[in-house]
Amino acid sequence: MEPLSRPLYLCTEIGAMKARILLADDHSLVLDGIRRLLENQHHVIGSAADGQSLVREALRLRPEIVILDVTMPVLNGIDAAREIRKVLPKTKLVFISMHSNPVYVRKAIEAGGVAYVLKSGASEELLNAIQIARSGGKYFSPALDQSIVTEVTERSDQASQTVLELTGRQRQILQLIVEGKQNKEIADALYISVRTVEFHRARLMSRLGARSVADLTRFAVQEGIIAPTDGLS
Repeated sequence: MEPLSRPLYLCTEIGAMKARILLADDHSLVLDGIRRLLENQHHVIGSAADGQSLVREALRLRPEIVILDVTMPVLNGIDAAREIRKVLPKTKLVFISMHSNPVYVRKAIEAGGVAYVLKSGASEELLNAIQIARSGGKYFSPALDQSIVTEVTERSDQASQTVLELTGRQRQILQLIVEGKQNKEIADALYISVRTVEFHRARLMSRLGARSVADLTRFAVQEGIIAPTDGLS
């Protein structure tokens, strides 16, 4: 197994070419900050403020690297990563998050993430993660619990049973429900009928044994679909 992180270094073959990078974060100040950090060394070819837009832009632009937050509105970063990986398996997924919770680290790795950088870390960490990802390696912030990182990395091909029980559409509708969206708002956001939303909502309640939105919210937190606090950080 490769080391989980390496020192920053220059690779002459890869370093000579700028990476084509797509950014995603629902905070404009964060997006601007990352863009400024990267633009001298790489090509930032686009950005997105929610997971659904990110998937659309990734399929259109076909970036070498996607830098994305874990929690985003409409479609969270982990589920967006899964969708991107299906179509663009060679694209490197670099997660950047304020959350060090092992749930998010595990879900990010299972979704195909090759790096997980904490927003509280130094700027050099993200640059390092990009360089290592381009070289075929993996990077995880030193501040993370490395024992969990090791365990999850070794089992990254074993997705949790609960994830396998829900379709991508169901997970997206679940996220919108716990974000407080009404059926009509969900239908408009996903370009589907209200009747379809109602069907999926009923299926979710039944499959998860939920009796209320609070029950759905607890499940969403457990699965890393939303953050434990407000779900939109």
